[in-house]
Amino acid sequence: MPSSHLPRIRAVRTLATTRFFHIEAVDLAFSNGVDVTFERLTGQGQGAVLVVPITQAGEIVLIREYACGTERYELGLPKGRIEGDEPILAAANRELKEEAGFGARHLVFLRELTAAPAYSSQRTQVVLAMDLYPERLPGDEPEPLDVVLWPLADLDQLASHAQCTEARSIAALYLARAYLAAQRSAQAQTQLNGAPLHG
Repeated sequence: MPSSHLPRIRAVRTLATTRFFHIEAVDLAFSNGVDVTFERLTGQGQGAVLVVPITQAGEIVLIREYACGTERYELGLPKGRIEGDEPILAAANRELKEEAGFGARHLVFLRELTAAPAYSSQRTQVVLAMDLYPERLPGDEPEPLDVVLWPLADLDQLASHAQCTEARSIAALYLARAYLAAQRSAQAQTQLNGAPLHG
């Protein structure tokens, strides 16, 4: 069974730096006497936001863009880096406007996700966006992004789509669906409790 004590960080060394990432070597001393060096990928700034936009009709606003890592076009959610000390919800609304051409009047922070915590410190803040309206801001994408509307009711079909493989997007979509279902249940219960009794 793993120890409940965190390993001691003996040293951290920078191995490489790019525009967006640092690669570090981390020397660790575990409580059982084992010393090991891990490598990790770290980013700059506060991390990223991932936006789950839902229309009044109950459709997810997706974007299709080229993913250099998989060398193909992928269906996913609007996302991007948080700039400087930008608030999370403001960053989410900005990215939504830049990538999908919508703003949101109602934004809800859902939770923080990590993608590969064993070797990456990258954190992604998941935000649900509702009450959408058309608004576009200039972005930094090399080509216009396709906007695809997908019924939230068909989420399981989307999750099995060959072009939808990003784990963060899939997890965020299920988190949003669960949140919305809980909200509907709570509203229904409130209405039931407030209904007049008939004798």
